[in-house]
Amino acid sequence: MILGFKILLAMLLLGPVSPEQQPAAPVDVTTLTGKVMCGYQGWFNCDGDGAQRGWVHWTKGRGALAPGNARIDLLPDVSELGADERFATGFKHADGSSVEVFSSFKKASVVRHFQWMREYGIDGAFVQRFTVDLRDPKVLRHNNAVLDHCRSGAEANGRAFVVMYDLSGMGLNQIQGVIEDWRSLRRDQHITESRAYLRHRGKPLVAVWGIGFNDGRKYTLEECRRLIEFLKQDDCSVMLGVPKGWRELKDDAVADPALHQVIQLADVISPWTVGRYGDLPGVARHEEAYLKPDLAWCAKAKLDYLPVVFPGFSWHNQHGGPLGEIPRQKGLFLWSQFAAAKRAGAGMIYVAMFDEVDEATAIFKCSNTLPVGAESQFLTNESLPSDFWTFRN
Repeated sequence: MILGFKILLAMLLLGPVSPEQQPAAPVDVTTLTGKVMCGYQGWFNCDGDGAQRGWVHWTKGRGALAPGNARIDLLPDVSELGADERFATGFKHADGSSVEVFSSFKKASVVRHFQWMREYGIDGAFVQRFTVDLRDPKVLRHNNAVLDHCRSGAEANGRAFVVMYDLSGMGLNQIQGVIEDWRSLRRDQHITESRAYLRHRGKPLVAVWGIGFNDGRKYTLEECRRLIEFLKQDDCSVMLGVPKGWRELKDDAVADPALHQVIQLADVISPWTVGRYGDLPGVARHEEAYLKPDLAWCAKAKLDYLPVVFPGFSWHNQHGGPLGEIPRQKGLFLWSQFAAAKRAGAGMIYVAMFDEVDEATAIFKCSNTLPVGAESQFLTNESLPSDFWTFRN
């Protein structure tokens, strides 16, 4: 039983568990096995945060985060943040005070997020690095700063971190830019020399997300093969983020047998499941139709398998879908996925995501206090404590 399951089992049997009761020992960074890891977007900017990017990812259009211009469906709890970490928005509380949010460009905020991971027994984070951003100096500056903040936060709090390249949006014949970026991270930032950088199978782990999806991506499987072969030659272990239907080459996966050849070059695969089911019966069906046979396939191929779980889903303000499209059910939906992964025999878990308030999959501390007005609508924690989703209870 992995660490995260121990925490969850204690919560199931004993009720609420305070941070002081949870394991705070430094994470063993020599292996992904036994870990509960989260995705960390780190893509939020606010006007005046020093990044000179204005409002990024908080808003669906230009201008400030304000009524009618919200991209997010969850509001972060910033009550623990310092005054210089909080940025006022155009939303107001009932008492007239401004709703405030944070910037990922602020080191103190990112380090605090890793502190929360330590306090609540989360082992670390896959730090997202979108390849479409590598050509924009201003965005790259932000991404490099966030990665450095994550390194500092992980080192200070005994957590692990991993670079995850997200290929979404990348064009044809652009894989060399990813290769050069990784060379730069190792040569200039010495990223894998950090005592907090996660290793697996004796080598630094690098994740590449977005291989084999059938949603019209321009880059090819052959380009993906080239990137994986480069990373392996650079003495790294490689994790791949693949479609849910990767094994049978159906559903969200390309119907191309070459996908299996690419997958077998890697060390770990992680099928994406956010939005692929939305209720408890769907979780049960996924366990039987995907989790169990996936794990059996990987065992024969000598691949490790990292299942993805998520607390719920909503992108009402961003795309106009129903608010709370996949309900959280006060934690039952997330717990059912942990239980299914454990029953299927998984030895590691990826929680999507730590800070993703855009699609309301965030598990970090979020606010129950909604702003006045009806131009933008937000979810609450269903009257649960703000830290409920960091596995408090």
